[in-house]
Amino acid sequence: MSSRRSQMRQAGVSRITEDQIVDLVSKLQQLIPEIRNRRSDKVSASKVLQETCNYIKNLHREVDDLSDRLSQLLESIDSDSAQAAIVRSLLM
Repeated sequence: MSSRRSQMRQAGVSRITEDQIVDLVSKLQQLIPEIRNRRSDKVSASKVLQETCNYIKNLHREVDDLSDRLSQLLESIDSDSAQAAIVRSLLM
C-alpha cells in the first residue's frame, strides 16, 4: 500500500467512488447554463469540468466588474444623499 493512501486512511479521508463522481458531474451539468441548454445529454466529464471552470471564471469577472461599477457609483454620489443610503442598504 502506498504511503499516501496509508496517510489518507489514517487521517480519516475516504475515497470517492466512481458512482459519486458520476453523480457530482451530473449535478454540475445541471448547474452550468452552457451545458444545460444543449440538446444532447451526452457530454463527457472532462467537458463538464472544463465548462464549470469557464463558468466560474466568468462569474468572477462579472463580480469584479459589478464591484468596480458600484465603487464608481459610490464615488460619484454624495455620501449623505438618499441615493447613497439606498446603495448602502442594498449592500447589507
